[in-house]
Amino acid sequence: MSTSPLLNFRSSNGTLELHPGGSWTAAYSGELERLFDAARPRLGQVTKLTVDLADVGELDTLGAWLLEKMSRQASQPAEVIDVSDRYADLIAEVKQVNRLQQAVKKSENPILVRLDQIGRYAAGAAEDILIFLQMLGALGLAVFRIIRRPHLFRLTSLAYQIYRVGWQAIPIMALITFLIGAIIAQQGIFHFRKFGADSYVVDLVGILVLREIGVLIVAIMVAGRSGSAYTAELGSMKMREEIDALSTMGLDPIEVLILPRIAALIVALPILTFIGSMAALYGGGLTAWFYGGMSPAIFIARLHEAVSITSFKVGIYKAPFMALAIGIVACSEGLRVKGSAESLGRQTTTSVVKSIFLVIVLDGLFAVFFASIGM
Repeated sequence: MSTSPLLNFRSSNGTLELHPGGSWTAAYSGELERLFDAARPRLGQVTKLTVDLADVGELDTLGAWLLEKMSRQASQPAEVIDVSDRYADLIAEVKQVNRLQQAVKKSENPILVRLDQIGRYAAGAAEDILIFLQMLGALGLAVFRIIRRPHLFRLTSLAYQIYRVGWQAIPIMALITFLIGAIIAQQGIFHFRKFGADSYVVDLVGILVLREIGVLIVAIMVAGRSGSAYTAELGSMKMREEIDALSTMGLDPIEVLILPRIAALIVALPILTFIGSMAALYGGGLTAWFYGGMSPAIFIARLHEAVSITSFKVGIYKAPFMALAIGIVACSEGLRVKGSAESLGRQTTTSVVKSIFLVIVLDGLFAVFFASIGM
């Protein structure tokens, strides 16, 4: 017969005896929780605890767990007595709950941890360089085969990719470079005016845009716009096993998918660099006119004096190499995609980051190279 749960206490000489009674079941969960909360302050003040279950009429998992929680409050393991045979197995089972201690994490030497991280980064960098060189070699072999048999080259695919990465990119490239040129001119005028050297802003804009900023900004935007698209496309094909299907049909995925894309980048990036540089110069000229009071005729005349054809060549010469680096990184990362959407997103992000990093590194190397040869 179900009766309301009870909990009596008897203490002597630091020992507390608990005498639960009635029904300790889920039907009386609210009353059991109140009994537990009332007993908790006393449980923390004793060193020895005894639980007498002689008066417990009904017991289920909830009641057994509350009794076990009380037993664990004492500093020493509690003694449970007068357990009915009906509930002995349940009490024994509940005693084993949450007894496993979490493994103590060993303290590691921070120097060794840092060295381990450096080693892993170096191994990852070596793997990335190896994959880059493998893709470059495979691309070179594909070009050699195309030279031997030109009819295998897919002109339709090349034209379509040039349209995508070149023609469709012109508006955003022109807008961004226009704004960059205007900002450079505004800042130059603002600071040069303090020294009465407003005219030198033309030198700043012309040389900086034609040699460095024009090609660098365009390459970074192409890496984010077209490079990520290449990685996502090839990664989706890899996930759907379309690339494996091409190989099964006897077609080389490098020739069919990768070569037209990289060739389109190599063709389009110098054109976009030229358009972007002109847009940046135009933006700088407008800013010099409206913000600095320099007429367009004076700006153009000063530009002719400050900038030579060499500055223009330096920027254009960089573009194909940056396009090649962006294309190889984007395509190789696309081919590394595994069979999950998470892998596709991770490799796309990695492609953009690596491409931008490589573009900046190449720009620095070219700057040192051209300075060494006097360009």
